[in-house]
Amino acid sequence: MIEFKLTEKTSQAWLDTVMADFNNFLLDHASCEKKASGMAISMISHYPDKPELVSEMLNLAVEELSHYRDVIRLILEKKLVPASDRKDEYVNRLHKAMDQGKDAYMLDRLLIASIVEARGAERFRLIANALPKGKLKQFYQAISDSESRHYQLFLKLAEHYFDEERISPRLASLLDIEAAIIRSLPLAPALH
Repeated sequence: MIEFKLTEKTSQAWLDTVMADFNNFLLDHASCEKKASGMAISMISHYPDKPELVSEMLNLAVEELSHYRDVIRLILEKKLVPASDRKDEYVNRLHKAMDQGKDAYMLDRLLIASIVEARGAERFRLIANALPKGKLKQFYQAISDSESRHYQLFLKLAEHYFDEERISPRLASLLDIEAAIIRSLPLAPALH
């Protein structure tokens, strides 16, 4: 199975920004989970002729929606008001890098989803490590583990539909693009 490592590590400055404004981070986190569920449904709609993908994306959509519910509970416990979704510059810039053409587009969707999930796993793990012992720390450890499984799921699907000779160079290119995006984004109490 193909594996990868992100080529740009998340900075301590990002973690410090999130921890200093954790309430706003929670609002963004909820939005990200909702969008992830929607993305999985979108994949089902776009590729109904791919039963393996449909089955996996259905499970993913339900899991991401469950995460959304859990984050909303945290938000409401803190007496915060859920926020409207904001434009995600990170994801939008990754999507602009997608190749066109049916097969190329599908491969890029799977690889970009894998990279986004890997970034989420890394960042949620940093947050979990920074939190004091308790329910919130355990929650973010579990979310990080889940995101790690998701990044591997998207790679597995890519390998199911495409040859490694096609995946590997494209993945390397997208990882370089993602690293440049991470370096260029301003710090904010947000997942991306």
